[in-house]
Amino acid sequence: MEKKALDGGEAASIRLPGPAAKADPRRAPAPAAPKKPSAGPDRRVVVEKVRPELDGGRFPVKRVVGEPVAVDADVFADGHDELVCFMLYRHEDDAEWTRVPMRPLGNDRWRAEFTVAELGRYLYTVEGRLEPFLTWLRDLKKRLEAGQDVRPELPVGAQLAAAAAGRAEAAGQKTQARRLKDLAQDLETKGDPREKAARLAAAELTSLVVDWGDPAAFVRHSRELAVTVDRVKARFSAWYELFPRSTSSKAGLHGTFKDLAAHLPYVAEMGFDVLYLPPIHPIGRTHRKGRNNALKAGPNDPGSPWAIGDETGGHKAVHPELGTVEDFRKLVSAAQDHGLEIALDIALQCSPDHPYLKEHPEWFKARPDGSLRYAENQPKKYEDIYPLDFTCRDHKALWEETKSIFEFWMQQGVRIFRVDNPHTKPFALWEWLTSELRRRDPGLIFLAEAFTRPKVMARLAKAGFSQSYNYFPWRNSKWELESYFHELTRTELKEFLRPNLWPNTPDILTEYLQFGGRPAFLVRHVLAATLGASYGIYGPAFELCEGAAREPGHEEYKDSEKYELKRWPLERKDSLRAHIARVNRIRRENPALQNDSSLRFFRCDNEQILCYTKQAGGNVVLVIVSLDPNHKQSGWVELPLPEFGLAADKPYQVHDLLAERHYLWRGNRNYVELDPQGIPAHIFRLRRYVRTERDFDYFL
Repeated sequence: MEKKALDGGEAASIRLPGPAAKADPRRAPAPAAPKKPSAGPDRRVVVEKVRPELDGGRFPVKRVVGEPVAVDADVFADGHDELVCFMLYRHEDDAEWTRVPMRPLGNDRWRAEFTVAELGRYLYTVEGRLEPFLTWLRDLKKRLEAGQDVRPELPVGAQLAAAAAGRAEAAGQKTQARRLKDLAQDLETKGDPREKAARLAAAELTSLVVDWGDPAAFVRHSRELAVTVDRVKARFSAWYELFPRSTSSKAGLHGTFKDLAAHLPYVAEMGFDVLYLPPIHPIGRTHRKGRNNALKAGPNDPGSPWAIGDETGGHKAVHPELGTVEDFRKLVSAAQDHGLEIALDIALQCSPDHPYLKEHPEWFKARPDGSLRYAENQPKKYEDIYPLDFTCRDHKALWEETKSIFEFWMQQGVRIFRVDNPHTKPFALWEWLTSELRRRDPGLIFLAEAFTRPKVMARLAKAGFSQSYNYFPWRNSKWELESYFHELTRTELKEFLRPNLWPNTPDILTEYLQFGGRPAFLVRHVLAATLGASYGIYGPAFELCEGAAREPGHEEYKDSEKYELKRWPLERKDSLRAHIARVNRIRRENPALQNDSSLRFFRCDNEQILCYTKQAGGNVVLVIVSLDPNHKQSGWVELPLPEFGLAADKPYQVHDLLAERHYLWRGNRNYVELDPQGIPAHIFRLRRYVRTERDFDYFL
């Protein structure tokens, strides 16, 4: 079938209609799993505790194209008979299963892997059966070792081989059937039993008998489990958020999509691949917020982009001062030319002026007196916003309309959506909506902006969101970071929740950034970009180290861009622009930083220094970060060198990719010193010492 590349050079594909592949007789369509496995004496095999399995198979696990899925299961039976186990998998569009032998891990645990090669959904399950031929062969060898007469046992093996030959012949596999018949005849004829047993030691011959064992004897796991396969950008991405209206070259003038197009090189040169835009729709005037969230707006205040809708349109319209829908399409195309994808914020809420309020008042919650309730998140109040009621009597029509909003922007070229406050809408909405939209484009990516309770955040990820906001902004100490990222990468969460790490957003300016100055921004950027395969920043506030809060004890920015136009001094000398570009280049050049699963923390004897590694094959990256933005910190870090292929008695090189310096280390314990007035972090690439036959030394 023809394969279509997605996302530039990403290894992804879209399935096109084509003829079904011919079935391998040993990989024939597997019988349907029984709804209720028989409990009779012939069903002796037990298949249980299949992993990964979310909520008994209720939700799929997640992978991206090219990633493996390792499947484990407990498979056992009463008695001492030998077992064979298989993992079965198929793409949801395929009619036939591929059957992969599972290897024993010990204690009746078995494992096999498959690699997902296409977008969409794969199914997998596990089955096992007793294998009488392997049991017979095992016992035959034991009898021979004990010096017993095994001639009475040979006809049993012959009978099993003959039965396998019959099944192969019925499937049209004449060559294999002939080999099995020859084996059966060999076991039935006279001759030295030891010589016959020696011939049976050939693994290929034994496997042939097993391959053609009785398929009706298989006991299958009671459920078919699923894995959702996304494109690579769902796992590895760098996001940059900005307000299009602040991109004008003239102070006080509302920016346009054309102004933003001229801004694209600035974002691309820093190495980002996703440009995320807050809502781009018309903004209501009723109860419009003024500067610093003032209840009354001045005549020139632009209002909050999240107060969506006015007389010119709603969620399928563009703010007139930004341009037109056609201008937006041109922006999407221009962004692609710079290696950027546009991510669009979908905020399912309305200003008092949104057309929905007149056309569909039943979609909103009303008080007994008929007045509508505006949005609240105490102590915050949003008088300029009315939430939609997704559980109203007419919810089916509202859900369909919501789907049409996403479909409209998909038609304009958007394939990445950041969804505002999804935790305030029904889980069922997202499960249905993301599934429906992915039927049209399995490469869609959804980011859940949900700084909410852990279980709610996890449920949204299960319901279909590709990536998730999380608690990273507020995890500052060594213990907090290590324990939180252990939870994200070493527990069941790793199967379905992909964290996208943001040190700041338009709503979040943490105390660490408020009081830590430029070093704090450097620290949080290195942490976000290396702890996570996906991360983002709200700029230009971040690279310009904007740390002024509206008032003490709050995380709101002073003179927040949410309520006014900005003209940022992008060329300021103290900008982190060059640092960010370097870190993003390091991320692209080192596959180790493109995954979350390999993250491991290591000991440093200073609680202000965090030490961790990531690895992809031979690419090993060691990150050492000082968490103190005010004082110089030093300590001794300890590494398990053999795990990285490094010899304890040989020097090895640590190449500081941030500072472009090279150091020679020896042994598992080495000294580091970090100064916040310089770069309070190292991003080391580990290189092992190699000596050639000609005594030429180098590092690999």
